[in-house]
Amino acid sequence: MEHRTNLQGISVLGVFARCIEDFVLVPSEADDEFIRIIENALSVTAIPTSIDGSSVVGSLSCGNSKGFMISERVNESELARIRKYVPAKRLKGIYTAAGNNVLVNDTAALVHPNLSDEAVEDIGKFLDVEVHRGTVGGLKTVGMAGCVTNTGMLAHPRSNEFELERLGEIFGLPVDIGTVNLGSPLVGSGLLANSKGYVVGTETTGHEMGRIVDALGYN
Repeated sequence: MEHRTNLQGISVLGVFARCIEDFVLVPSEADDEFIRIIENALSVTAIPTSIDGSSVVGSLSCGNSKGFMISERVNESELARIRKYVPAKRLKGIYTAAGNNVLVNDTAALVHPNLSDEAVEDIGKFLDVEVHRGTVGGLKTVGMAGCVTNTGMLAHPRSNEFELERLGEIFGLPVDIGTVNLGSPLVGSGLLANSKGYVVGTETTGHEMGRIVDALGYN
């Protein structure tokens, strides 16, 4: 199922929310209508929360069906709130904006090239995936430059042939390029998606949505 929406007038949904197959983290201040749209489009249960008091929960978390990796700055009450629904673990180190620096589905992960060996090991063990370092569209912040589900991947439009081929090998999925929100190349910042559906900002065009549908295998 597809839908276009904004969060209090903001179209970069991937900055403020993070979804996996059955759950989505949303900011504590998200209104009932936004939550209803997200839950229906993705067939998920919403978990309203902050991370270190911040509403940019999408940038500060990543995850797959095993659970969520959260910025180590998350406080105990926030972590406990998330753990009522799904396993969650702190991502330690200097690159703790997990949503910006980790691109992951249920089988593999691509991470910021400078992520520490300890962080790579933690991601691999907790999310039960094979972890690779790399770039998308020449960017180290791979979580903002791409969006991957268990059925396909949409990548930054400046991704080169080597990157696209490697992404296909890592995730074992078809990979295509595209944009969101009227030409933004940071597709991970504007798109929430799992294998059941997707949600994008209201500025996203019909052509862009068509690329999303094709890339993520909703046809």
